[in-house]
Amino acid sequence: MERDLSEKHPPEKQLSNNSDSSDNEENATNITTNLNANHHDHPETETCDQLVSQSPKAGVKVEESDNTSHEIEEVHHEEKENDEKIGDTSPPEIHYTLETVSQDIDQLITTLSATPKDAKETIVEEEKDEKVPMEIPVFVEKFLDLVEEKVAKHELTEGKGKWGQNPEEDSSFLEAVNRISKLTSSLDGLRSDPNHAALISRIGGIQQRAMACLEDEFRFTLEDIKHNDQDPNTDAKGKQHEADRCVLPESESAETDNFLGYSDDAVSKLNRIAKEMIGGGFESECCHVYMMIRGQAFDECFAEIGFEKISIDEVQKMQWEALEREIPLWIKAVREYASIYFVKELKLAEAIFSNYSSISSSLFSNLTRSVLIQLLNFAEAVAMTKRSAEKLFKFLDVYETLRDSLPAMGALFSEEYENELKTESTTARCRIGEAAICMFCDLENSIKSDTGKTPVPGGAVHPLTRYTMNYLKYAGEYIATLEQVFREHSKIERADSTSRPRYESESQNFNNDNDEENQSPFSNQLVRVMDLLDSNLEAKSKLYKDIALSCIFMMNNGRYIVQKIKGSTEIRQMMGDPWCRRKSSELRNYHKNYQRETWSKLLGCLGHEGLQVNGKVIKPVLKERFKSFNVLFDEIHKAQSSWVVSDEQLQSELRVSITAVVIPAYRSFMGRFSQYLTPGRQTEKYIKYQAEDLETYIDELFDGNSASGARKRP
Repeated sequence: MERDLSEKHPPEKQLSNNSDSSDNEENATNITTNLNANHHDHPETETCDQLVSQSPKAGVKVEESDNTSHEIEEVHHEEKENDEKIGDTSPPEIHYTLETVSQDIDQLITTLSATPKDAKETIVEEEKDEKVPMEIPVFVEKFLDLVEEKVAKHELTEGKGKWGQNPEEDSSFLEAVNRISKLTSSLDGLRSDPNHAALISRIGGIQQRAMACLEDEFRFTLEDIKHNDQDPNTDAKGKQHEADRCVLPESESAETDNFLGYSDDAVSKLNRIAKEMIGGGFESECCHVYMMIRGQAFDECFAEIGFEKISIDEVQKMQWEALEREIPLWIKAVREYASIYFVKELKLAEAIFSNYSSISSSLFSNLTRSVLIQLLNFAEAVAMTKRSAEKLFKFLDVYETLRDSLPAMGALFSEEYENELKTESTTARCRIGEAAICMFCDLENSIKSDTGKTPVPGGAVHPLTRYTMNYLKYAGEYIATLEQVFREHSKIERADSTSRPRYESESQNFNNDNDEENQSPFSNQLVRVMDLLDSNLEAKSKLYKDIALSCIFMMNNGRYIVQKIKGSTEIRQMMGDPWCRRKSSELRNYHKNYQRETWSKLLGCLGHEGLQVNGKVIKPVLKERFKSFNVLFDEIHKAQSSWVVSDEQLQSELRVSITAVVIPAYRSFMGRFSQYLTPGRQTEKYIKYQAEDLETYIDELFDGNSASGARKRP
């Protein structure tokens, strides 16, 4: 008896129908099943019908024989074993690692990124036309477990500088954080689905913890950079080498250090961390840490320079001596920041945030803005302090710093911020310039107010002359800046110069040869100062009762003025050659007046008139002439030995001119009339000096020695 086994096991055609049914079911499955099948090559579960259809006994007719029952038992035994195998449909357990599951995550992220947002929320079952919730693959949970384990490991080493010891582990952690961030973004459409709320919340929590680790490492790397090159010979107290502190680079180090002491590895690590934090939506946390740490670095550099942050009110209350010490430190800070530190700070920001140019530009601008505001506030506070002539040159130092250093920084900023910086720095510079104008013009008032009635002993150079000329000589070192200041603030200068109406006509008359219209405002101001000084000195010369001493006083001061002018090329060019020629002519006139007032009277004693009557020398008259000469010369010597001529050249010129006038006249008089005196006692009584003696005494004039007197012949 034959039995067709196909009654139990359908033929191939029936299997084909079952296969079509299976395809329809597969179309109803979600994206996750396909991902698992594709990435793990897991063996698909075969149906019982398929296994049977593939059996070598399928479709075979068996004849009844003595062995028929035995064969049937074998078939049933095989069927039983197959049924047991088919009944166990669970796939074998998979051992996940972060590396293997990351591939699945990458594929899932790619698939989700290419899937429209609405399709992520539901999947349409074609036949039933129903929407079913999207299922999250199992390996996502496995991935989260592994990442969470890695985050926990990093949390244990938080802030202990473990990064960098195992570069592969650091890269693995950053890659895991990157996938967490991408996964969070890809599943953003499921936030409103209550079925996935727990999973989304877990992913967000892990991301928060991971970003906290990155933030701590970002902060630690920025802070710890000053220890990277620490001298191994650092003492037990932890005193750092000079190069380890946050100092401004100088000379060669300034050229080779592109990142303010940060190594290339440190910058690379900071760049990767910043990229992950910003890409993961933690831009504000990353930027906050950077601003805080780099802001502290700026403060440290202020301290290294020695410049303290001083408010406007504090500057106003400072004594000038203290403020005068602060200004050079401020100048150093501005120049160092402008030429070195800001340039390198921009390079650092651009390197760390290389993927986000707008962020690096914004961070750099915000950091430098706080520093620049502090520096500009100091300049404006200085401009508001009480003005006086002696402060001028410190103000000009501040002016030059604002003029030369700040504009150079414009190229570092965006156009908008560059314009803002230019406006603020120009405002501060103008206020300093206005103050400088007023100070220089105040020199006129200082000269006018010097109305002392006590003459300078010995006709020496007056303190006002020394002060004014040294002031102007020093101003010559700032000649270009002063010209610029006066040119840019000429209206302020004209309104502020209280002495101009009085002396303007004199200056105009004097400068006709120089074509005043072509003169700079500062040159005109300088001429007014000199005219005012001349007038003041002329008034002071009248305080001397002795006209000769008055002439010495004017010669002393005039020579001092000329020498100072000649000693400053800049001031001499400002004053012009006509002024110098006029001043030299005045000195020659004072010299002539001196000679006339002093030595002409002495020479009158050596005249021939009245000594002879009818060809005979009248001895009493001759004796009186010698006697008068001796007395007058003694008086002149005694007085003028105490007079002061400090300029050696002028002193020599005076002595030579006196000798040239007196000695030849005395020799001639002695040669002609000494013979009329009786040799011996009479000669010694009336002829007190020989020509050589007079030369010696003349060389003692103008030494400023009040105890000096004519010595008697031995």
